Amino acid sequence: MLTRRLGKSDIKVSALGLGCLPIGGPWTHNGEYFHNGEVNDDESIRAIHKALELGINFFDTAANYGAGHSERLLGKTIAERRDEVVIATKFGYYVNEETKSVRSYKNSDEVASYIRKDCEASLRRLNIDYIDLYQFHVNDYPVEKASVVRDVLEDLVSEGKIRVYGWSTNNLDGARVFAQGKHCMAIQHHLNVIQDFPEMLALCNEFNIASINRGPLGRGLLTGKYNINSKFGENDWRNSDYFRNVYMPPILGKIDSIKEILSSDGRTLVQGALAWIWACNGCTIPIPGFRTSAQVEENVKALEFGPLSTESMKQIAEILGRDPVT
Repeated sequence: MLTRRLGKSDIKVSALGLGCLPIGGPWTHNGEYFHNGEVNDDESIRAIHKALELGINFFDTAANYGAGHSERLLGKTIAERRDEVVIATKFGYYVNEETKSVRSYKNSDEVASYIRKDCEASLRRLNIDYIDLYQFHVNDYPVEKASVVRDVLEDLVSEGKIRVYGWSTNNLDGARVFAQGKHCMAIQHHLNVIQDFPEMLALCNEFNIASINRGPLGRGLLTGKYNINSKFGENDWRNSDYFRNVYMPPILGKIDSIKEILSSDGRTLVQGALAWIWACNGCTIPIPGFRTSAQVEENVKALEFGPLSTESMKQIAEILGRDPVT
């Protein structure tokens, strides 16, 4: 099976991780309802077990996914196989499990002061003694204050609470500040075949850290299931103007032009989208979300095909008007 390391660490993971946002269920963020489709805990548990059976050992969750529910469900499911699993979770928000609500801290200075409390809360929900990869989850945090957060994380490494850390951000300047930390081993950022991010990949290569890729399937738009007129379930966040304006037009407007290449050699469109990510850089680890065992099986099968060929990558770059991947 294709594997990757988390940067310079000795932590080895399957080159495909699984994102645990969808199994968290509904919650509110700063008063705004967040929902990404119906969830069934029993099916979520079956899907995690299927992933483990197929060789996946990397799971990415966050304290705010379902206001703690995603962490609790993951921790319950892997309890007897903790030593086989690499758990990544995230922090940076106040989480109220009783009210299923998440909110930003009142000001940026509060974030650093709450890291230890956030870490202990995640450890309890996951029912584990340490977190493998602990990630800062505030994308737009002031760059000039990022080193303070980084230094607290270094302390948590020294204390054995976490093994390594990273930042889930698209902010290049902030990522560079974190990347200079001794135990920073990953930056999680947006990446898919339509919405690429060569600058962040270059930074990850420069510092020899992992590039963990959220949105590898374009929030479902690269599955072939949707078109520009598609409707989503009631309260699904994908009904938002942001999703319809920022995600749908660029992805759905270009995917048809490269669909045949992505689906080459017997791959599904989903498997081709994942294969592109692996081929574009050796440090990438896509983390598609999941709800069902069937989704897990399709995603994992992409590993059997491996990365797209150099020729396919050149063709895609030419069609999309990009510099070829080197």
